[in-house]
Amino acid sequence: MTSGVTKHNFESLNHLWESLLESSLINSVFLSPQWQEVWWENFGADRKLLLLEIGRPGQVYGIAPLQRTGNTISFLGDTDLFDYHDFIVPKGQESDFYGALVEWLESELWSELKLSSLPDNSPTLSHLPVLLREHGWTCEITTEDVVPGLDLPSDVDGYFQMLNKKDRHELRRKTRRLWSSGEVRTVSYTTPEMVQLHADQFFDLMRKSRDEKRDFLNDERERFFREIMTELAGRGILQLWFLEMDGKPAASAVCFDYDNKRMLYNSGFDHDYASLSVGLLIKAICLQDAIEKGMKYFDFLRGDETYKYHMGGKQRFVWQLQALR
Repeated sequence: MTSGVTKHNFESLNHLWESLLESSLINSVFLSPQWQEVWWENFGADRKLLLLEIGRPGQVYGIAPLQRTGNTISFLGDTDLFDYHDFIVPKGQESDFYGALVEWLESELWSELKLSSLPDNSPTLSHLPVLLREHGWTCEITTEDVVPGLDLPSDVDGYFQMLNKKDRHELRRKTRRLWSSGEVRTVSYTTPEMVQLHADQFFDLMRKSRDEKRDFLNDERERFFREIMTELAGRGILQLWFLEMDGKPAASAVCFDYDNKRMLYNSGFDHDYASLSVGLLIKAICLQDAIEKGMKYFDFLRGDETYKYHMGGKQRFVWQLQALR
């Protein structure tokens, strides 16, 4: 029985998408229909949506969340707001899915296929290049960025033992100094109402922390952040953390708890408190809380900032696959 491709909108595919994602090898909040729909509503105006259900009658092989810009086909979303991309393919359906995907590509008009932010263990990296080359298309895989992270131990003491001696000493020293420097309070907001109430404080701390973050957080991205933070908080995925000094917000971080992993998505701090290492320690607080909650992995996400490695992060990568017709 031949395979087929059905084009959808988000509403018609939402339930199936969530079900398939749960059984996929690559399962990430960035691949969820909620994340991708909010992104599309904010940034998709000049692109063509290619939201594809791939399978055959009575059996779905997977979902391809794609877009077309000119003669280029790519994943939905850009690398500025997505740390991971991939197809939604249930385990065991990989061969059928990628075979059907290439059949569809054969029938389409395009000159470039550009698939960004594929994680190390993506089946796309092992299955798709072979098929693309069999059709006579060039295919190149390049390193796109690093995404450091670490497997979490069962308790906080075990985490400190994972660090090298210098990093362990420094983290403990900075923690002691913080807690002896005034009235310190940490709080995590998780409901849509509380996240909305405190979002302005988070954005203020983001802008204060680095010029790059201030420039990054334009009106369009801030609107996206507000919408996705509220959406994910409503699904029990988001935590908005604050570290307060003497009643004033000194540092903040947004984390996602998804598939037994905690992802550190973004953060900010007030330079008035920089001498107390509040920017680092808000991240350490999030990490240690993840351990206490039984999370299995802490993902620092995209970027090679030094603190990630001092906190125990191990090198992992995201990759870009580019094919030319």
